[in-house]
Amino acid sequence: MTSKPDAPQTSRCFVYVLGSHSGNDIRTYVGWTTDLRRRLTAHNSGTGARSTRGREWSLLYAECYRTKSEAMHREWHLKRDRRFRATLRQCLFP
Repeated sequence: MTSKPDAPQTSRCFVYVLGSHSGNDIRTYVGWTTDLRRRLTAHNSGTGARSTRGREWSLLYAECYRTKSEAMHREWHLKRDRRFRATLRQCLFP
């Protein structure tokens, strides 16, 4: 099956929150991707963002968007929403 040049391309972009804990050190990381599984694997193998290297990460939360622009806009807001991230940390790492 081939797509028509003028047909809109449907892709999925995800905004996600990762969590990691080591003793009392609990951290979260917010990002966006088109492939959640691949991105989580990259973070855990040390090839993801520099700030995630050397830790074991778990997916805490994800949202799906139709465009990269929408996902990046939401990522920007989630990175600044400390209350939301704190709630995730408390629920998942009591």
